[in-house]
Amino acid sequence: MPSDRDILVMFRHNLMSQQEMDREVMQLHEILFDTERPDSFAAAHEVLDLNRYRVINNLPLIKKMLRQKKLTKPFIFLSNKN
Repeated sequence: MPSDRDILVMFRHNLMSQQEMDREVMQLHEILFDTERPDSFAAAHEVLDLNRYRVINNLPLIKKMLRQKKLTKPFIFLSNKN
């Protein structure tokens, strides 16, 4: 699974073989690939619009806002729901 992600994983060399480390890193890539999808990312976040004092949970609207290179108004924040 090719990836353009830089990831630092620290292992205790004496506890795992190279093959086990490679398998562990591949599993991390698979987990991150699923969680970094735009749908998953938008579902895990909400937009706080302090100009209108509202919280935006509408997934299509959040994805649209994420695609913008620059927001048009200040005081609009992306907040993780966790």
